[in-house]
Amino acid sequence: MDLFDDLPEPTQTAGEASVQKTCPSPLEDRGAKRKREAPDDDEVVEEQKLEEKKVCKGVPILKGYVAARRGEREEMQDAHILLSDMKTCLSILPATVSRLAYFAVFDGHGGARASRFAAEHLHHTLALKFPKETENLDKLVKKCLLDTFRQTDEDFLKKASSQKPAWKDGSTATCMLVVDDMVYVANLGDSRAVLCRMEQKMQGGDRKCVTLALSKEHNPTIYEERMRIQRAGGTVRDGRVLGVLEVSRSIGDGQYKRIGVISTPDLRRCQLTPNDRFIILGCDGLFKVFSAEEAVKYILNILQNGSVEKKEGQTEEEGHYEAACQRLANEAVRRGCADNVTVILVSVSF
Repeated sequence: MDLFDDLPEPTQTAGEASVQKTCPSPLEDRGAKRKREAPDDDEVVEEQKLEEKKVCKGVPILKGYVAARRGEREEMQDAHILLSDMKTCLSILPATVSRLAYFAVFDGHGGARASRFAAEHLHHTLALKFPKETENLDKLVKKCLLDTFRQTDEDFLKKASSQKPAWKDGSTATCMLVVDDMVYVANLGDSRAVLCRMEQKMQGGDRKCVTLALSKEHNPTIYEERMRIQRAGGTVRDGRVLGVLEVSRSIGDGQYKRIGVISTPDLRRCQLTPNDRFIILGCDGLFKVFSAEEAVKYILNILQNGSVEKKEGQTEEEGHYEAACQRLANEAVRRGCADNVTVILVSVSF
């Protein structure tokens, strides 16, 4: 059985934006979904048992850390968001879902307005469209992600076209939605997501790390992407759309949408296991100077061998993850990456 399930593709981000830990939601209070006015003691006990059962069914604990560097660019055009508990964004959550988390990085180009817009709005649209029923939940989550990306792109393009002069900003998007122990990654452009999974220990040997790609890059040099652009009347020169745009899918970039640049994300799904250590979400600024395997090994080395100074209130493990995230971004800049660098590191523990 494959580790990932790909969804067949339909034929058809001036400063850093960040949201941490909580989700200010315009939706009504989640308590309003309970219709009963005054439950008796038996009902309360049953609800408590249900909550305990949901918490104890093997849902991993996720903690997010972020590092963002402007690099040699004049402007920080990346944006990001970390929501370790996205349930507060929803008015109603399916009864079988006990945890919802969301992490995303957006790499802007031509300005920071598209990346900021996506970081501020995409998760709210996702919350509104998130399925309320449990039947066919996997299929509905995938459809929800596709619809959310399309809606976010349409909303930004509408706002961009109403400006004088019209905004021409665009952004990649790598978004990770975690539903209990199932990871869904929706990706546009050349930002990436990778998972560190430890192999089972062999007799007399150490556990080895396997790096798993959770996303697929979209650039005009890929055959399917180039064909779509050419069929729409566009051209690819020097590996770029019309010799300018380096990605073939994005949020924004209104001037390129009529010639084959689309906002349909690639979707991948992966079930987390007790062998998983962490997930890295990073913009192309990181992966221009690190391969996925190098980035994972760099993080692992700090987690296993690095000496760190933890912040007040952090555990030793949290201090190591925080240091690993910051050092990875610093190292990318030190290696000569001239682009913005944003790294989200998500620890996984059962």
